[in-house]
Amino acid sequence: MRIDEQPRTRWPEPSAFRNRRPDLRLGSRRQRIDPAAASQGRIAVQHSVRTPTAEYTLLLNAPEWLGRRGVGEALRDSVAELRAIDLTYGPNRPESLVSRLRRGEISPDSYPPLADLVDRCTAMRAATDGWFDAWAVPGGFDPGGLLGGWAVERAAARLRAAGIHDYAVLTGADLVVRGRAPHGGPWRVAVHHPTAPDRAPLVLEMTAGAVGTSGVTGRQGHVVDPHTGEPANQLVAATVVGPDLTVADAYATALYAAGPTGLAWFRGNSDYRALFAHRR
Repeated sequence: MRIDEQPRTRWPEPSAFRNRRPDLRLGSRRQRIDPAAASQGRIAVQHSVRTPTAEYTLLLNAPEWLGRRGVGEALRDSVAELRAIDLTYGPNRPESLVSRLRRGEISPDSYPPLADLVDRCTAMRAATDGWFDAWAVPGGFDPGGLLGGWAVERAAARLRAAGIHDYAVLTGADLVVRGRAPHGGPWRVAVHHPTAPDRAPLVLEMTAGAVGTSGVTGRQGHVVDPHTGEPANQLVAATVVGPDLTVADAYATALYAAGPTGLAWFRGNSDYRALFAHRR
């Protein structure tokens, strides 16, 4: 494993960014991405794609030896993975694998990626004391609380397999980054407060990691308290940072449901940290 792929997140002093714009912004209606010219020997690419359920932006800082054709092929492969997951696993699609699993037509072991998705949901149910529970929703199994993060991580794995180890992938208020930004330094990420847009953002420097958020869309009742079956209403939004977006996404969903009780999950030696848990 490349050393830059090890989880690394640093919280620098805000004064260090007084004269330096962030590369990426989360939770802000203002400019979200500041494009930068690639350093020598690199190819910088920015691409956005919309599926029926989400919009994604991919920023690649690819090695020049890969060539523009190779970078284009890697990008197409990653985008194809995002589209395929939307079609194949979306719980709102009657013929998706998740819908067929809910109807008892197939088992999780029928398809290895489906088995991985179910295993991830099982692990996060245990890690959050049952506050993330993909089975405690109307209609049966629904992995929606981590499906977006899982899709981004699988698309990012396609980039690494093609030889691109410096990239950022964003969707909504979630992101994954690896390696270096086009300017040659760590990715500078400004995370804005979900309910106080005028507050100074929390600035992170990241060479590997993810930020997952639940609740910023403003929708009411999209997360259910698995213990009561009622819509969660303690928090307005929850944001979690850590090594893997699938896990961070699930933690953010669970924290949104549990409220302040869920902050106990991030104490001690946890690789994940709650950035925001704003009460309603």
